Amino acid sequence: MNREIMEQLIRDGKLKRRSVDRHRAMSLLNAAKSGIEAVKNIKIAGGTATLVFREYYECIRQLGDARWWSMGYEPKASHEVSMDILMEIKINEGIKLQKLDRFRRIRNNANYRGYKVSIEEAEEIKDFWDSCGRDIINEIEKTISQN
Repeated sequence: MNREIMEQLIRDGKLKRRSVDRHRAMSLLNAAKSGIEAVKNIKIAGGTATLVFREYYECIRQLGDARWWSMGYEPKASHEVSMDILMEIKINEGIKLQKLDRFRRIRNNANYRGYKVSIEEAEEIKDFWDSCGRDIINEIEKTISQN
């Protein structure tokens, strides 16, 4: 993410400069890994689709937060910046990162408007994780070790 955009996010109150915090970044990374392992054990069905979707989403958001902290920033007030920083990662399946904003909107609708996530949407975020999750984690681990 270019410096100008980051400065605008700071002015908008969506991001705050902090010291690089490897410990917090690793803690968030480990929480995401743990959450993913737990949610993988839940069968996706009509009654669980929203729960499964939200948990996958939360783990992905934690990865975005981990990346910010590893760069010396704290995301504030919006999940949008947490997803935006992940869209900057260079991975094999990079085109799939474009789904992150859609996932954020689905999650917001589920949390704040009572939207019932469909089985297909829950499967979609699970498939996203299965194809991109390991690569995202690897890139964040590199950022943590470099800073």
